[in-house]
Amino acid sequence: MSTDALKAEGEAAPSTPEPSGFLRRVAAAFTYRDYRILWSGAFTSTVGTWMQKVAQSWLVLSLTGSSFFLGLDDFLAQLPILLFTLIGGVVADRYDRRRLLMASQYVQMTAAFILTALVYWDVVQLWHILALSFITGFGQAFGGPAYQSLVPSLVQRKDLPNAIALNSIQFNLARVFGPLLAGATLAALGTAMCFALNGLSFLVVIVALMSLSVRHIPPATRQRMRDELRGGLEYARSQPAIIALTILGFVTTFLGLPLLTLLPVFAKNIFHGDVGLYTEMMAFSGIGAVIGALIVAWLGKFRHMGFATLVVQVVFGLLLLAFSFSRVFWLSNLILVFAAGALVTVFSFTASLVQLIVPDHLRGRVVSIYMVAFRGGMPLGGLAAGTLASVTSAPTALASGGALLVVTAMYYLVRGGGVREL
Repeated sequence: MSTDALKAEGEAAPSTPEPSGFLRRVAAAFTYRDYRILWSGAFTSTVGTWMQKVAQSWLVLSLTGSSFFLGLDDFLAQLPILLFTLIGGVVADRYDRRRLLMASQYVQMTAAFILTALVYWDVVQLWHILALSFITGFGQAFGGPAYQSLVPSLVQRKDLPNAIALNSIQFNLARVFGPLLAGATLAALGTAMCFALNGLSFLVVIVALMSLSVRHIPPATRQRMRDELRGGLEYARSQPAIIALTILGFVTTFLGLPLLTLLPVFAKNIFHGDVGLYTEMMAFSGIGAVIGALIVAWLGKFRHMGFATLVVQVVFGLLLLAFSFSRVFWLSNLILVFAAGALVTVFSFTASLVQLIVPDHLRGRVVSIYMVAFRGGMPLGGLAAGTLASVTSAPTALASGGALLVVTAMYYLVRGGGVREL
């Protein structure tokens, strides 16, 4: 089949010659031009996003002094994922995914620049931050399914797990550099500059999307949006493995991601540090996540991925328990490295398994169902953990999540449910 035919069908063109040995396995997806371009743009933007996240979390904590409002901010940022992602998945299957993703970047860029102006002129209030978090989440609700559905068209099927792992690497490399740059920018140029740099970073993604040669061609005939949504839901319901992976995605983010949500509280109240210590802890978690993603990229597609996912989730739950009990700073950072590595490994495995199961014409809709659970667990988990931490303590909230993660993974290891057999 010709390159033009491959592109017309939304499939990736053949890759360029691959490097050998270890590098070939780790960087397989980088042999595709369009994937390299999108990866580079996404990395730049994600660095800006993490700069804003660090600055915004510290701003909220400075304005309120409350872990509850940290959780509330995360909740409102992720709430649109619950409300609109299923619709975003249908739209991603009906329209050009590249253009939809570009529109999402414009929305998020505008929100970042508005927050920049509010902070620069010293008129920012808590409700401004919460409202802009919701608007940013709205953009992500439509951009997320489009991005996740676009990636498989940039690489061949055999390299899809590698592409997803490399995407985790860019996200978590940004988690290393973003907080470090945020700390330096906060100290030298102030909070507003963090938000401004994030706004500018979206321009890089927009340029990258304009440069892609592979295009998603929507189907010529369409059903009603409600019928297409129902078709995606019926397919997911007919696949026990999809149901189980969706549940695992929700549980992992609901119980595990409060590790990052409550990290400012650990930095300030447990270790009595400032924003510099918080960014240092964020950097350690980012380093661990990069290591975990590199391991996943090296492994690629392999037998018993489902069983390995459940085992790593048990380890992750135990590490959360260990972190909640630690009061030694260097030990907590070491645990953060391993915990973040385990977290990104679970994320990469579950996302890869979902993408490998679903056919392309249903990809946007089925991936959006998974994303509702995966991303929806973030606001609910952040709000629940923030509330529990304000009533009891941050270590208690995190320890509770770790214990429940272990119980959930052990259930699927013992009872099956479609994941263990993958």
